[in-house]
Amino acid sequence: MWLIILQGFLIILIIAVILIYILGYGYLFNGISKTYLRGKSSANIDDGKFFSSNIIATESPKLWEEASEYNKTELPKNIVDDLIHSNTASFLVVKDGKLIHEQYWNGYNQLSKTNSFSMAKAVTVMLLGKALEEGKIKNINAKFSDFFEEFNDKEFGKDLTLKNLAQMEAGLNWDENYKNPFLPNAKAYYGRSLMRATFSRKFKQNPGTKFEYQSGSTQLLGFAVRKAINQSLASYLSEKFWIPLGMEQNAEWSTDESGMEKTYCCIHSNTRDFAKVGQLFLDNGKVDGQQILDPDFIEKMKTPTQKSGEIYGMGFWINNDNPIKHYYFLGLQGQYIIMIPEHNMVIVRTGSYNNLPKTDRGRPDQVKFLVNETVKLFQ
Repeated sequence: MWLIILQGFLIILIIAVILIYILGYGYLFNGISKTYLRGKSSANIDDGKFFSSNIIATESPKLWEEASEYNKTELPKNIVDDLIHSNTASFLVVKDGKLIHEQYWNGYNQLSKTNSFSMAKAVTVMLLGKALEEGKIKNINAKFSDFFEEFNDKEFGKDLTLKNLAQMEAGLNWDENYKNPFLPNAKAYYGRSLMRATFSRKFKQNPGTKFEYQSGSTQLLGFAVRKAINQSLASYLSEKFWIPLGMEQNAEWSTDESGMEKTYCCIHSNTRDFAKVGQLFLDNGKVDGQQILDPDFIEKMKTPTQKSGEIYGMGFWINNDNPIKHYYFLGLQGQYIIMIPEHNMVIVRTGSYNNLPKTDRGRPDQVKFLVNETVKLFQ
């Protein structure tokens, strides 16, 4: 009797597994193996080692110059409480181009590499800017279908431009939900093919009509940039930015099984090197006197769009409502590279804050808090 029941259960299980694969949800098993079977409930800042990746190489590491006041100012209780409560891994402040404060928690240190999550979206836009500057892409208003003709056959697809993708105005049918395993983000993150995950999506409206933050938009942008430069995005990032910036470590950019970078997320680097990316923007695209990113393009990245309600530019989140104006890279669970031009300051925070409050029109409350309190401390 028990044998018959067991056999019946196994048959049902096999049928269920087959159906899951037929319906295109086979990536769920990969997700389970990388999360629940490792004691995690979702993607996390340390999961880079479980994915294939392309190396973002550096050549001549250059250490940060430390300010004379480096780590001499103790963080006040309100900042420490906020950082500890939000499960912070690192908190770093650069003022006037020098490292002024650096602190780590929960076993992380200067060499720890953590997941950028969506901070990579702004990096992808940087690569678009470089490709435009070098003439590899002729115009930011170039049609996506110029790179992938099949989009001419999609309703609204032929109207999609690279600028639409960079500004999050693509009009894709894409639900930006990180908790539901059956929605596109999980398929892109754990699936085998980024092209299948993104090219299969339809459009729900004409591109350029409405702002809607969608990881699929940046992934499509990454496909276009990679086709234009005819090399991996990781190698291009290394050549154009990582090496000139003198990054302290190689980084890794997670890929799918074909070697395509997850351009909406997943650059694994250390906090000091993330800060160098932020400093590049404060220095208007220059490093050691060399212009490595067009200042006009930088201006476009940090100019808020009307359709976003003045909160998003191209890859950057922007807060010009706050008395202390700032713009920033933003990643899931509270990864930030924050630039504060009027105080010549960069703030980097990494960690894993799953319940990140975003009551300010999609902008995390913590960013504004850290900006206001850190400036007060180090002005």
